[in-house]
Amino acid sequence: MAEILEACMVVCFGLSWPVSILKSVKSRTAKGKSVTFSYFILVGYLCGIVSKLAAGRITYVFVFYIINLVAVSADVALYFRNRKLDAKA
Repeated sequence: MAEILEACMVVCFGLSWPVSILKSVKSRTAKGKSVTFSYFILVGYLCGIVSKLAAGRITYVFVFYIINLVAVSADVALYFRNRKLDAKA
């Protein structure tokens, strides 16, 4: 039961990242975006991944941690791209 609830949590958090990425792509600006917030989220996902590895409990939930980590990393990359676009404008 605990694993199902953890999966639900990670999936629910993960659903927000495609929306954020799409917004970053369309807006082409870093205004209103907090890269610090994204860094904290990245650290949180990394801690979840390391926790799973340290405990030796690699289950299907682990895949969602990886997917979310990749999505947040893409959003951070878009932040820096958009910051450069803001500087040019």
